[in-house]
Amino acid sequence: MAFVEVKKNDGIAEIHLNVNKANTYNFDVYRELNAAIDDIRLDQDIQVAILMSDVPKFFSAGANIEFLKSADPQYKTQFCLFCNETLDKIARSPQIFIALLEGHTVGGGLEMAMGCDLRFAADGDFKIGLPEVSLGVLAGTGGTQRMARLAGYSKALDLCITGETLSPQEALHHKLVDRVFPADKAREETFAYARKLVEGPTYAISNIKLSIMNGKEMPLNVAIRYEGELQNLLFRSEDAKEGMDAFLNKRTPKFKGK
Repeated sequence: MAFVEVKKNDGIAEIHLNVNKANTYNFDVYRELNAAIDDIRLDQDIQVAILMSDVPKFFSAGANIEFLKSADPQYKTQFCLFCNETLDKIARSPQIFIALLEGHTVGGGLEMAMGCDLRFAADGDFKIGLPEVSLGVLAGTGGTQRMARLAGYSKALDLCITGETLSPQEALHHKLVDRVFPADKAREETFAYARKLVEGPTYAISNIKLSIMNGKEMPLNVAIRYEGELQNLLFRSEDAKEGMDAFLNKRTPKFKGK
């Protein structure tokens, strides 16, 4: 039985997690997630990927604690490195990755979600956070670093050293999630958002993502030069010509993603 299943339909890929009752993972699960990401990032027909859970009440509770307790420390270090390398691929991929949170998203589950480009949540009575400090460790698959970049350094420190968890609305307030939808509309709204992207200027959208995700790691003057190179590519694209012509002629553009 596969723990991670990918479904593709008309430009959108769905990555379904179905591991156990809390979607806790080990190396085998992450290896399947890595393969799913590789498959999607090389598929030129896919513009948006949505990571979601098929398990009630949980997105993911993170790494399996029994696995972590029994594994050799050196093995666990290499496992965390593999997880980080897997999530790093998302930022370098042209597709937009959205994590859809409909249940508890804690520990490595939140790290997985923060590795995506966007996080949408259902409104509900579930928790979002990094409680690893209660185990005597830190959130070691990008958690401390991505949370600091999303919520700000002092708030990330507060959350990580106390292990405090947040509701979806609190997570929205602290910028850990980007949108919160009514629970019964969360999937519908997320797919509507994805569909709007797929039907839009996908070549520009991909390059905007790469400009932001790669540029944030560069000095400002270098990042602006990088942005300019991407803009040069877009100026030469069919979509740019179509978009400008449609604007001037007051018609709806028909983008081709080229």
